[in-house]
Amino acid sequence: MPRRLTTLLAAGALALLTLLGTASPAAAVTSSEKLAVLSSWTQTSSTSYNNWNAARLNKAAWSAYAFDWSTDYCSSSPDNPLGFNFNLSCYRHDFGYRNHKAMGVFTSSAKARIDDAFYADLKRVCATYNSLVQPACYSLAWTYYQAVKAFGSVVISQSELDRVARMKADAERRATAQR
Repeated sequence: MPRRLTTLLAAGALALLTLLGTASPAAAVTSSEKLAVLSSWTQTSSTSYNNWNAARLNKAAWSAYAFDWSTDYCSSSPDNPLGFNFNLSCYRHDFGYRNHKAMGVFTSSAKARIDDAFYADLKRVCATYNSLVQPACYSLAWTYYQAVKAFGSVVISQSELDRVARMKADAERRATAQR
């Protein structure tokens, strides 16, 4: 083999080995890095929600963080009370609680922030509905929020669901009458 070709092959092999030697798997995530991301995903802003949701849809990209993505949605309360879709709001709330608890940083201030983010998420859901049924949605959102603030889990009584159902039915009757 000509000397020049041998030199080029050796240089190429050395470059490849150097590249492989320096290309390591993703560096381990520190607790402070994980907490920073966790905190950023449990704020009240729509940006915080959108970033969390993008990560939820691409969990593999965040696997180094070892987040707990499990959820029971709205626990023993309806996920879609009266047709209002609270699923993702409850999912993010579970995410915040479970991961803060797993890291041992589920303080009263963290709980308050996560609960407030939950309420902000619920209100954003309600804002997407027709203005005639929004009061019923906002009432349910407030009730869910008060439940998590008081009990740390969402439990809504049948009488509360009945009260809000009457509100929704009244709003729908008014809407029909206005047409």
